[in-house]
Amino acid sequence: MEKMKFLFTVLTACLLLSACSLSEDVAELYEKESPLKAEVTLPEFYSDDHKETIEVLLIQDGEKVNGADYVHFEIWKQDGTLHYYMEPAKEMGNGIYALSKDFKSDGLYYLKIHASNNGSIISPQMQFVVGDLSKEELEFLQSDIPVIESNNEHHH
Repeated sequence: MEKMKFLFTVLTACLLLSACSLSEDVAELYEKESPLKAEVTLPEFYSDDHKETIEVLLIQDGEKVNGADYVHFEIWKQDGTLHYYMEPAKEMGNGIYALSKDFKSDGLYYLKIHASNNGSIISPQMQFVVGDLSKEELEFLQSDIPVIESNNEHHH
């Protein structure tokens, strides 16, 4: 009788486990992610006498993205005195999107790009400098630098 119960339990377990097995094409049922990537080009030097152009190259699946769902640029000054809200970038072709901006004051600025294509959304952010930094902005940047502690002990 014990052998029958054991055999019945094993057979039941096998049936249950076989019902839970994955089909070979299960990976095809899930959506495959296709991340959007951005390569930003900032001017080397910003001057206050004309507009400067910021460009971003969008790449998805190894291809340059034309006709993205949206590409917006948001720019603000670190000290809070200036904030350009999101503005749509102009599509230049060959996966490049651009925005020209007039920077009227020196300082530390931030750029955030909001972009989407085929279900992938990205929002990279970076710093850049226009003209000269104030003492406060310099201190702000230096406060972000990690302190490296040195140990003067010698190991032999």
